Formats: sequence, structure tokens, C-alpha cells
Amino acid sequence: MPAVSASPATRHDWSRAEVEVLFDLPLPVLLQRAADVHRLHFDPTEVQVSTLLSVKTGGCPEDCAYCPQAQRYHTGVDATKLMSTEDVLEKARQAKAAGASRFCMGAAWRSPKDRDIPKVAEMIGAVKALGLETCATLGMLSSEQAQALKSAGLDYYNHNLDTSPEFYGEIIHTRDYQDRLDTLGHVREAGMKTCCGGIVGMGETRAQRAGLLQALANLPAHPDSVPINRLVQVEGTPLHGVAELDAFEFVRAIAVARILMPKSMVRLSAGRETMSDELQALCFLAGANSIFYGEKLLTTGNPDTERDLALFARLGLRPMPVVETSGTVHADIVVGATLRSTALPRGESVGGNDGGLEDSPPCTRVA
Repeated sequence: MPAVSASPATRHDWSRAEVEVLFDLPLPVLLQRAADVHRLHFDPTEVQVSTLLSVKTGGCPEDCAYCPQAQRYHTGVDATKLMSTEDVLEKARQAKAAGASRFCMGAAWRSPKDRDIPKVAEMIGAVKALGLETCATLGMLSSEQAQALKSAGLDYYNHNLDTSPEFYGEIIHTRDYQDRLDTLGHVREAGMKTCCGGIVGMGETRAQRAGLLQALANLPAHPDSVPINRLVQVEGTPLHGVAELDAFEFVRAIAVARILMPKSMVRLSAGRETMSDELQALCFLAGANSIFYGEKLLTTGNPDTERDLALFARLGLRPMPVVETSGTVHADIVVGATLRSTALPRGESVGGNDGGLEDSPPCTRVA
């Protein structure tokens, strides 16, 4: 395989063999290549920080083997009704006061019903009126629903591929791979930006991890954000008890994602709570430049803000700087996050109504 050049072109035609060769490189060589690519497009000392708000938790009819929000599994996650616009708006105000420029709303649905769209559109409009960018993850969308969300002011939509096409049937049976690709197509056609990644450590092989990243990199447009989730095992789900993924394999996935999608945000999503500071540092070296910030990631734990700030200080990292957005200065984040050292008070995180796995909001798992 040819070496990654000093100015690699953005590609959408990666072969499986090419991606597998990258995965098989000696780790120091792979890290160097990924770091070189990262520095061509980003300041390596800056990290985007994000948080999620679950506006409707649990009760999902899907059978995703990793997800505690699936109603068929006994995981202790109680289903909730859709939050009111007023309650969502209060969380959005807190997010903006904490420095957020983007606010993401997730609902544990297979797909929204048409009657749900006006309610979500109202939330989007209210959040947009605060001067915030908006993001949502609601499950599968029709073309008409995507257009309606775009018309309401939605900027970003999260919908993950989860895993490679060949391993997908081992994890999910209630929707197929093409359903996910179709939703992403509707989102792009509507003019929204995409957030799309997957989960590693579900029992897949290295070749199947390569298949996930190949599928992401060969989408018609690279996702603006690529969440890489490390499986969080939840008792009651079918994947509880699966062999844990080797830490260096996770780092390899981050590095290969950075090389394949050089201009995308590569986000450390679910599973970060179990990562040592040293492992997270390796991930930043490998090209990760976004994290979720706050005590919980929907229904799973997440490092607290004090730990993250301390780690940033030790590594010489800083949150991405303030940027000008719609005439108002806000911190640049991906999903209702806080970019300053003053975090929201304990128990008042923007995503306090958590539910679900991952950079994935509710049913689409981590964002």
C-alpha cells in the first residue's frame, strides 16, 4: 500500500485490503501516519467537547444487542415520554450559558411517527432561537421527515452504521444496513450535516472493524463527525459478558478513522469512562479530537468534567476556541457542550435525562 503522503487526498474509494493493511501496520508507524494526517487539518492541541440530551428515553422496539434502551431487554432503563419544549429549552439555556454552540436532542425511537415531527420541530425552532446550532438523533427518517426537520432549522443529524455490513446481522435484526444508508441519504439530500460512526468491541474481528471504517469512508460524503464507541457492556443486553476489546485495538480504530476521513471530527464516545488517562492520550495522538463531556452518556457513565479538565491540563490540550456563529460568539462544540473550565453543577448536566448507549443518542446509539 502506498504511504500516506504529506497532503493526502480525500477519498471515497478505499478497498477492504487497503484498510486492513493500515490496521496491520506496526502501531508506532500507524500512529505517526495518523498524527501527520491530523496535523494537516486540525490543531492537535484542540479538542471539541460535547454533551447529549435524551428527550425521550427507553422503550425502543429495536433489538440492537448492545442497547439498554431496547424494551425487550431487562436493563433497568425505564421508558419516558417525550420531554416538553419548555423543559428542553431550559436545558438548552443551561448549555448556552455554559458555552455551548450546538445542542443535540435524542429520542429512543425506531423512527419518529409523522405526528412526532411537529413536536420535535418546535423544539428545534425554540433552541435555534437561542442562537444555538441544532442536532438530533431520532432513528430512521423518511425523505419528507428529513426535509421537515431541515425546514425547522436542524443543522446536524446523527445516525450510526454501528458495525460492518457483514457483522451487522449478528447485532441487529429489526432494521437492515440499507435502512441506515437510506436515512443518511435523506439527511444529505435535505442539506443537513451528518454525524455517523459505530461501535467496536462487540465481538467483531479486526477485518470487520476495517469493514465498518471502510463503509464510513466510502459514503458519498464523509460524516462531519465520526463517533467511535467502545462497547459499554450493560447487564441484561445480549452482549453483556463479551470479551473486552484490547486497548491497542481501539487505538488502531481511531488512527485508521483519522487517516480515512482526514477532515472529519473523530470523537471518543461511549466507553471513555473505562479508559485510563494514558489510553485517552494515545487516542488523541492517533487523531481523536472530540469527546463527550459530562457525567453520563445517556444511560452509561462518562468521566466527570473535573477529570477531563485535569487530563487536558496534563496533556497541554484545550477545548476548541470560540468561533463566530450567526453573529453571536459561542464555543464551538458538537452537541450542547461546555468549553470552559466552569462546568454545569453536578446533577445539572445538559444531558441529565439520559438513556441509551453512546456518540450515539438514543436509538441510534451514541453520536
